[in-house]
Amino acid sequence: MTGSAPLRVGLDLDGSLESLDNTMTDLADALSLTGACELVRFRTLHAPAATNEVRLPLRRLWTPLWRRSLGPSIDSKLPPVDVVHVAGLITPPTKAVPLIISVDDLRPLRGESREQLRIKQLQRAVARGATLVASSRAASHEVKRVLQLQRAEVVVVPPAVPLVEATSHGQDFVVNITGVDDLFLRLAPELLRFARGHGARLVAVTSSAVGQRIRATGLDITIMERRHARAALAGARLVLQMSDGARFPSLAIAAMGAGVPTIALATAINRELLGGAAALVEGDEEIMSVLPDVWASEARRSIMVAAGRSRSSDFAPSRAAQAYVGLYRDVVRGWRS
Repeated sequence: MTGSAPLRVGLDLDGSLESLDNTMTDLADALSLTGACELVRFRTLHAPAATNEVRLPLRRLWTPLWRRSLGPSIDSKLPPVDVVHVAGLITPPTKAVPLIISVDDLRPLRGESREQLRIKQLQRAVARGATLVASSRAASHEVKRVLQLQRAEVVVVPPAVPLVEATSHGQDFVVNITGVDDLFLRLAPELLRFARGHGARLVAVTSSAVGQRIRATGLDITIMERRHARAALAGARLVLQMSDGARFPSLAIAAMGAGVPTIALATAINRELLGGAAALVEGDEEIMSVLPDVWASEARRSIMVAAGRSRSSDFAPSRAAQAYVGLYRDVVRGWRS
């Protein structure tokens, strides 16, 4: 790479599995539009899904080792690149180029879900020179604390939040559930009564496992898996983001970009990213006390729509792409110096 020549970036499309499904393809498309990158797209968990994706030879053989940051270098399996960027649970080593790892899901680093395999995997990658990317300042502090890393070893770049069509005349009460299914199940009867009282459907966007738990209650709740989250937003009048704060709130940001007023639990990450645009609440009682006003007050809704659209623009794919281009250049420059 010399002068202003485009960076050759190896980008793993199997990653960034946060609350709006896999958004690495949105980032890839935005990176291509910058003209600053020549992308080599590949998948560490699946076979290529398009003609512009590179097939990794013997991928299934190497995946168990790559989950531990061991095995053959990924750059030896790709066409020539200047940097490799991954964002999922697969963190293959590199030999001749730097590796960037986006850590978008903090659940494997927390409490009862804490996975020593994930911790050792990331520590091993950093020891070999990998750069970790957290999605927010709050997330970066947690990553550094758990992995016992220095500040320079973790940088902050929010993931790309795809632009969705503006929602008009939505009537659904949409709840995004991420890591707090017990809280949702406890509140579900009351949330359902609220929705019915306003002639609305209660729509739960969640994982298939949590969907099964909701179905077992027998409550009249429409369940949509995350891959259909964009369709859920198209019919939403209000979004309630129920999250433990372990993932970047992509669905909430996309909802605000679509002009849908949003309520969210006041986790550290949500305070940092959604404060001043979404209505932040502490728990059960506050959710139920805020709901009626956000649903019915046109004055409050207008203010929230304007603030939400402004905030969501900070996380558009074009913004994420520009930030990552800058990071790629800095990391490559440091690697070669």
